[in-house]
Amino acid sequence: MRKGVRTAVVGGVFVVMVGGAGYGAYNILSALHDPGTGGGAAAVRTGPPSGDEVKETTGKFFAAWEKGQATTAASYTNNAAEAGPLLTAYGTDAHITKVRITPGTATGTTVPFTVAATVSYDGKSEPLAYKSRLTVVRGRTTHRALVDWQPSVLHPQLRKGDTLVTGESANPPVEAVDRDGKVLTKERYPSLGPLLDELRKRYGEKAGGTPGIELAIRHEAAEQADTSLLTLVKGKAGRLPTTLSASAQAAAETAVLKYAESSVVAVKPSTGEVLAVANHRADGFNAAFLGELAPGSTMKIVSAATLIDNGITAADRPAPCPPTATWQSQTFSNLKGLAPDEHATLSDSFARSCNTAFVKFADEVKVDSLTREAQERFGLGRNDWKVGIPSFDGRVPASGGPDTAADLIGQGQVQMSPLNMASVTATAMTGTFRQPVVVPLRLDGREPARARGLSAGTVQQLRAMMNRTATSGTAAGVMSGLSGRIGAKTGSAEVDGQTRSNSWFTGYRNDIAAAAMTQDGGHGVDAAGPIVAAVLRTGG
Repeated sequence: MRKGVRTAVVGGVFVVMVGGAGYGAYNILSALHDPGTGGGAAAVRTGPPSGDEVKETTGKFFAAWEKGQATTAASYTNNAAEAGPLLTAYGTDAHITKVRITPGTATGTTVPFTVAATVSYDGKSEPLAYKSRLTVVRGRTTHRALVDWQPSVLHPQLRKGDTLVTGESANPPVEAVDRDGKVLTKERYPSLGPLLDELRKRYGEKAGGTPGIELAIRHEAAEQADTSLLTLVKGKAGRLPTTLSASAQAAAETAVLKYAESSVVAVKPSTGEVLAVANHRADGFNAAFLGELAPGSTMKIVSAATLIDNGITAADRPAPCPPTATWQSQTFSNLKGLAPDEHATLSDSFARSCNTAFVKFADEVKVDSLTREAQERFGLGRNDWKVGIPSFDGRVPASGGPDTAADLIGQGQVQMSPLNMASVTATAMTGTFRQPVVVPLRLDGREPARARGLSAGTVQQLRAMMNRTATSGTAAGVMSGLSGRIGAKTGSAEVDGQTRSNSWFTGYRNDIAAAAMTQDGGHGVDAAGPIVAAVLRTGG
């Protein structure tokens, strides 16, 4: 609530009220006639709702919800038009009855609560229990205390456009197994939930399963798989092989839990097989595969390859690192504390993650040089990956202008996901682009995306620079203690509106490559780096 100056005109007198007059204070705008007071002024409350108002509003809202009175319950929200249909569907489409809601202790205007109910369909019933929360706000026009309507009030996994339904499942269930035949479940690997739902949608019938009856979230986007919440009648699960590794997945799950809004992917460079994918996000989004964010300095792997392949410089040739660099009136600088080095080589500037060294080459590359390198050598940005479930294939547009320089350091218009950057690292260390897959291609005869890959000379230089970064450069602290063939690249990407940059890190160890991203996580070594290192320790 912004505290400032409020004004009102009362009986022709201009009144100024200084903000902070007290939560729940009565507004002097009460010049409206209140028939209940015999012609006196009606009191209009302003400011955040009081504790008593919160208790009264939630009590009425919960009571109407419990009784299945959708219209009445919706009237206690600040968006009855959206709340009404969802509350109605809760009983009619989702077949949820015998609802009992227990509020917890309020924190200010936010109230946590638990729901205990029964889902009944076609003679079958199962208990349903979950926790959610709501916030009470002041109505903008009514000035009443109202529930701030969000679909997540009804169920914590509901988002805008979603609905709850109970009936025969849209797709047969699958029993997904890892590369060694170990069963992968949401219960044991929670962040695999969205991936397993997508696998079920795409391969449920192919795997030979039969549908059951369940309560599920049906998403607004038709291409998005339903999210199963409760099974009333089990269907027959078809066995579905995946490329995942249970040990790598367990390590990824544990690693991302330490940092909010984090995602990680690990692949096997020699085959392109995805070994692990994990997300720790409040929104449940599979950002590991579908995220579209600037990758920061991890993009310098592709940029370095561009400079080498176009004969502009090489690992042992000059790439000076000045304090600042200006391109088309935009000035770029390095991370605080990085000393300039006018005699640096590309290897020096890569290992120290010098932004200005790469920006200085903006006038030597063509507008589409980075784009062509990404597409033709690394298989990025052509929207043709067939991973087995939906994925973002990266975006490296030939944007021109100031973005020609910004793109070289992973800012500007470049966008990647952790899956993309894990693939970039795999291509850099092997020289061969192998489109990542999470379901074996043989299962449904998919044709993978293809790209030229890199020359032996370019691979040799990239691996040497990444190894130097991992052993004595910006990634040395994080990669310390990892044996075998190792390499890495750190990154941080500035984002408008965030106090800290997004943390990026990608690295390899023997035959495993991994990349991670933590939104608002700081520098690459602050959050994403430890996540990648934890996954690389599982083997490779």
